Amino acid sequence: MHTNTVLVRADSPEEAYDKSLALGKQSETSYENPDGKRVQFLFKGLHHLNVIHDELEHGAELSFHEQVQMSEEEFSRWTVPKEQLGVFAPIRPSAGPDYAAGDIIREVYERFPQLRRPGRG
Repeated sequence: MHTNTVLVRADSPEEAYDKSLALGKQSETSYENPDGKRVQFLFKGLHHLNVIHDELEHGAELSFHEQVQMSEEEFSRWTVPKEQLGVFAPIRPSAGPDYAAGDIIREVYERFPQLRRPGRG
């Protein structure tokens, strides 16, 4: 399962909901991966739909969650060191199935044969 977070511009909650559903449906696709297996992305619905009140610029608040009366121990568990933040995580190949687009990967390997992974044609 993949969960994507997407920005939706709307003037009302109902418009945001409708646009979100439309974006989700538009994201559905099916193709063949480099191993010749069928990859299919299906939109199953919304998990969150929140409002961003600030202008989209440095320092804008994108979401808010309130938890009252956290202990120091809870704060310690909640905060993480810089190295563990997602933005600093190393990029690793997925442990799951290969969902790369086969036609695009073949074209990349044709243009840049030095990138070809061992064991792949």
